[in-house]
Amino acid sequence: MTEFIEVPRGLDRVVVADTEIGDVRGEEGFYHYRQYNAVELAERCSFEQVWHLMFCGELPTAEQLADFKARVAPYRTLTPELRELLPQLKGEAPLEGLRTALSAACAAHRMRPLLDTDEEARLDDALFASAVTPTILTALWRVNQGAEPLQPRDDLGYAANYLYMMTGEVPSEERARAIEHYLILTIDHGFNASTFTGRVIASTGADLGACLVGAVGALSGPLHGGAPSRALDALDAIESTENIDPWIRTELEAGRRIMGFGHAVYKTDDPRSVHLREVATQLDGPIVDFAKTVERRVVEILAEVKPGRKLFTNVEFYAGVVMELAGVPRPMFTPTFTTSRVVGWSANILEQARDSKIIRPRARYVGPEPPQPVRIPEHSA
Repeated sequence: MTEFIEVPRGLDRVVVADTEIGDVRGEEGFYHYRQYNAVELAERCSFEQVWHLMFCGELPTAEQLADFKARVAPYRTLTPELRELLPQLKGEAPLEGLRTALSAACAAHRMRPLLDTDEEARLDDALFASAVTPTILTALWRVNQGAEPLQPRDDLGYAANYLYMMTGEVPSEERARAIEHYLILTIDHGFNASTFTGRVIASTGADLGACLVGAVGALSGPLHGGAPSRALDALDAIESTENIDPWIRTELEAGRRIMGFGHAVYKTDDPRSVHLREVATQLDGPIVDFAKTVERRVVEILAEVKPGRKLFTNVEFYAGVVMELAGVPRPMFTPTFTTSRVVGWSANILEQARDSKIIRPRARYVGPEPPQPVRIPEHSA
């Protein structure tokens, strides 16, 4: 008789690995990348600086940052092979197209199994995949809009380039910085579904591209990466302040979730949401005050209807507001999240590749008692 170790559904609170990349302290409302407060990194650093931190374990000096940018720059461009492939993906949603295009890009980069490569080769693969992902996603968007894909510009930073390649216009410094805040805040967030998926695949020794495509697949699920636009859809549905309370109560009475509220880990304010509320306030616009009013009433009514649950806004609520004000189209909200999270996935994959132990849990069989005699059903005449 096999002895099983009982664990909660969904592996909730189960520790499955050691990591130096970061952690989420849900009871405290705090999370970090390596030894640094993630929110402070968003306030004080560029995306490229934090990218270097995630991959190399330290914040770069000015010289290291220049070398890092120079190494990444050639990998951001669309190759001829990708340019030929993109029109064939027209009509697909960005994340669906990314699964195909990223797989093709990684294959063209000649990625080899993690088990057969050294640290430097793995790092090169991770830099390539992280650099080309935003270019692929914006190119897919433009192809679907009937526009020509744009190559990144050497004079623009990561966030500004992303907005430029998507819209065709160089963004204001204020908009680019707002998106940069969001991108830094969402690079990594513990062993969420997509990050864990990437690490499981990495534990098999597969190539980094396979790990990332699996992570993208996990992120595409609406319970994981699909909420920012839905939170904005809720604001649209409410429409005006007098409709706030009736709308909230109708949704709760019908048993529907209020998108943008509640989190599997945080039992207090989501620090990402708190910071993005500040970023949204700086961008300004009528939607900001309305969102704050809705947030206040949702929290109050949830406390009344579901006492003790401690439900607050999560990152998606104000992420949608920030991206809307920065000019990101709603279908590109989750893809924008992907452009930052690919860095966190890659950092986790690099770390997992250093451990050759394959992740192989067990399932408890609960079907009919075996072995039963095999009886082939007779066909009726």
